[in-house]
Amino acid sequence: MTALAPLPDDVIADVIAIRRDLQQHPELGFEERRTAALVAARLRALDYDVTEGIGVTGVAGVTRGTRPGKTIMLRADMDALPIEEENDVAYASQTRGTMHACGHDGHVAMLLGAATLIARRRAELAGTIVLCFQPAEEGRGGAKAMVEDGLLERFGIERAYGLHLASAFPTGIVGLREGAFYASSDSIEITIEGAGGHGAAPHLSIDPIYVAGAFIVAVQQIVARQIDPLAPAVVTIGAVHAGTIHNVIPSRATLLGTVRAFDADVRNALAERIERVLRGVCESSGATYTFDYLRRYPVTSNDAEQTRWVRALAAAEIGATRVIEAPKLMGAEDFSFFAERVPACFYSVGCNGGPATSFPHHHAKFDIDERALETGVRMMTALALNAPEMAP
Repeated sequence: MTALAPLPDDVIADVIAIRRDLQQHPELGFEERRTAALVAARLRALDYDVTEGIGVTGVAGVTRGTRPGKTIMLRADMDALPIEEENDVAYASQTRGTMHACGHDGHVAMLLGAATLIARRRAELAGTIVLCFQPAEEGRGGAKAMVEDGLLERFGIERAYGLHLASAFPTGIVGLREGAFYASSDSIEITIEGAGGHGAAPHLSIDPIYVAGAFIVAVQQIVARQIDPLAPAVVTIGAVHAGTIHNVIPSRATLLGTVRAFDADVRNALAERIERVLRGVCESSGATYTFDYLRRYPVTSNDAEQTRWVRALAAAEIGATRVIEAPKLMGAEDFSFFAERVPACFYSVGCNGGPATSFPHHHAKFDIDERALETGVRMMTALALNAPEMAP
């Protein structure tokens, strides 16, 4: 395997500068126009073939080696979250109510840093390298949009690799896992229709808040008593909206929730079982309901051979002591749409350098230890130099 020398100081400084610029100018899913324009301009300056507007705002940069080899894709997601940042740092978000609370600014910066190093070593490349800058990972399925827009077929992609900064791991640690890594993520949307009335006369009403409460308690018995304890699943009701004032029973309650699983059969069974519980609770109270089960992201499952190969590459590149077995995560990742189609490996890069960078993802004080960026650049560059002719 081709290993890298220490990264040039100019590349590290540029990656940090890009990351801070993006942190100051976050953009939500499918709105990443400034970010996409920055990416496209930098790739063109490095003599990549650039295609914009894939899956709305996605960008692909392509470079070809001098020897035969596979076509591989390296992916970074670009979108931010609708969160008001609480960090007191010079590079804090300048867009009110929006921040990079999940590290995607770092992902873009790392892949652009790798793009620079790949361009400098273009004569050493085999196969074709596709740098994929993806929109809308945060719940809107930007990867699916790119797949439906023909990304994989258009560029003949045969292997896919992606990373995620992780505040759960110390800075510079690389975490890998064969098979199921991130859970599937689906959404439920429920409206319970009762009969409103005076709070002092509940017997003359059908109280949708009471029905909603009964459902919230009862639905947990699905995971507790109907799912194999060795097959993890989660049903969480994250929002309940009903009523206006102290003494009025409303006529309607709406509920929003998320459903997670690691097994396709468990995932497929959950929709019917959740509605069965809802139907029973409503019928016993005389209420009616509407129920929508929205299938969002499938399980992110790493190809076993690819993961073993990337583990060996990481050990050679950054040292075996910094490569760990990552635990399963109930979070979801739309990299799953790529991994369903081609052999793929998704891995974590630790970015926790102490208390200031230990906040969980999606927290208003989330930040990264920027020393982690070098690890991500090294890994993406090493993949470009090695995967087209050496990956299984």
